[in-house]
Amino acid sequence: MQNSTLYLQRLRQLLQMEYNSEKEEFRVQSEKMGIKRKIHRGICWYPIEAGRSYYNSLNQLVVEVIKKDHDEADEDIEHLFEYGKPVQFFSFNAQYLNDDIKNKSDIKYFPFSSMVSYVDGDKMVVTLPSSQALIDLQNAQNLGVQLYFDETSYKTMFHALDDVINAKNNRLADLRDIFAGQIKPEKRTFAPMQFPWLNKTQEQAVNEVLWAKDVEVVHGPPGTGKTTTLVEAIYETLHRETQVLVCAQSNMAVDWISEKLVDHGVPVLRIGNPSRVNDKMLSFTYERKFESHPDYPELWSIRKMIRQIKENRKHGDNVHQKIARLRDRATEIEMTINAQLFDEARVVACTLVGSANKLLVRHKFSTLFIDEAAQALEPACWIATRRASRVILAGDHQQLPPTIKCYEAMKQGLGKTLMERIVENQPEAVTLLKVQYRMNDDIMKFSSNWFYHGQVESDDSVKHRSVLDLEHPIQWIDGNEMLQQVNEELKDEEKLKIDFTEQFIGENHGRINKAEAELVLSTLNNYINKIGKERFLAERLDVGIISPYKVQTQYLRQQIRKREEFRPFRQVISVNTVDGFQGQERDIIIISLVRSNDNGQIGFLSDLRRMNVAMTRARMKLIIFGDKATLQHHTFYQKLIQYVDKVTKDEKE
Repeated sequence: MQNSTLYLQRLRQLLQMEYNSEKEEFRVQSEKMGIKRKIHRGICWYPIEAGRSYYNSLNQLVVEVIKKDHDEADEDIEHLFEYGKPVQFFSFNAQYLNDDIKNKSDIKYFPFSSMVSYVDGDKMVVTLPSSQALIDLQNAQNLGVQLYFDETSYKTMFHALDDVINAKNNRLADLRDIFAGQIKPEKRTFAPMQFPWLNKTQEQAVNEVLWAKDVEVVHGPPGTGKTTTLVEAIYETLHRETQVLVCAQSNMAVDWISEKLVDHGVPVLRIGNPSRVNDKMLSFTYERKFESHPDYPELWSIRKMIRQIKENRKHGDNVHQKIARLRDRATEIEMTINAQLFDEARVVACTLVGSANKLLVRHKFSTLFIDEAAQALEPACWIATRRASRVILAGDHQQLPPTIKCYEAMKQGLGKTLMERIVENQPEAVTLLKVQYRMNDDIMKFSSNWFYHGQVESDDSVKHRSVLDLEHPIQWIDGNEMLQQVNEELKDEEKLKIDFTEQFIGENHGRINKAEAELVLSTLNNYINKIGKERFLAERLDVGIISPYKVQTQYLRQQIRKREEFRPFRQVISVNTVDGFQGQERDIIIISLVRSNDNGQIGFLSDLRRMNVAMTRARMKLIIFGDKATLQHHTFYQKLIQYVDKVTKDEKE
């Protein structure tokens, strides 16, 4: 049991450390980092051009930003621009596309920040603070845009923590003390409902959500149908409540759960633009619904009239009363549209930080659902929790943790999520989903034993699934071991000399192992040939190549694009980091662990949750590439290597 207030005060200090660290990193990045490195990190577009501008339905001046003339090598770079992120524009006195910036005086940052409204491919829509800002952009030469330090999100989290710390004799104070284990959560008592389309643990989880008066955690290991269970729990809750709030850490996670709810026939109001821009997603956003309202044309006309009066008035004209009357009418229409949109919605969906949106200022909800709760910082969860009477969290704290940049803050506990705290402090409020529907049993079993106390089992429908008959569903390939075996059969002068030692690139701990990458690609090519190219394409088999190291993924992508043998299969081969594969699955997963050195150093491979994510993306075949001599110094990898050896040996026998 924790003292809730002291814990949160300490948490606030750690968040301050993270804030200071990220702010300093941004300062150094802005002052010292060259343009090419910013582009390769996905935090900058250059060169760009300012396209058409207009006022959106929320009466914000926006401009389209188009990325142009980028290198072919930049195509695989995953940029980090998304809805709600602040950005800053800059220009150069000279052209630096092919030659990095040499002199600080050559770069000019515009004296305003903007906000991303949405991104789609090479086009981004950005809100601007004034018409003068638009004029400045349109007149600029050699224009670029980069991510700006996100002050707003931190301020929102600090404000939320202060509210929780200072809460007294109210529902927020109750939830604070319940989550800390100081008060036991209460449950309603009524007969359990039956859901024949769910398995027993999914059915139990939905009932536990319905019974919970204060808090419930749905713990969903990989492939166990967490989203299916959560959607069902929300659907059943709406039989008892008028409206619920559904949040997640990222826009992508909010989009995913929103789409599933819409498919279930639930009216969703999405606050904030979706990360995947398509008609289905846009149709339930606040902005699109606002524009579609029958009163919107009148509102648009009034706003246009106000702008024209301001632009055309002459010095000394007294138009204040006329503008005031028009504004009053515009406000009246806005309030009417807003009220109708919220009245029609059964689910309001947004990110955790987005729940501080001014549209939600006076809204309270009986229930808050937080999806992917194990990926969210605790302070972010409190932003939305302030609006709710009870909280349902869903996720898996044995998969990807929140992203934290300050090592010291992480070491001291900032990475511990609200979900983890509740699991520790209120274990009776946790339901584990125990049947997985994704993986061959041999692929699943090690993860189940190591991370979930052996409680997760495979459904019969997937237990023996495989690509080829009589093959090992899980395989470990060690380049050094293979090389040694090959060389044992060769004469001295014929022996192959291949160096599988990792290489270090740049100051940001970028690591690459080109020899291992080459082995990955040759193994994949051989495996496709073994399956048969026609069958591979006809059955639409898909492949995911995962590496914890971004530099390795970039190299693998480049090689796949260059090599003719992969041309027919490029659409079904995806290469990404572990974080990029969260929530996804593939028929065949190949993991390149990269690390190979003489002193057994494995770096952040020791974050085992990432390895859990990587391994559990595979449906039918998992191939792990790694240097056993380096990795087996760590108990987890030692046990994993032994497990793979045992599975391979048992199947041979």
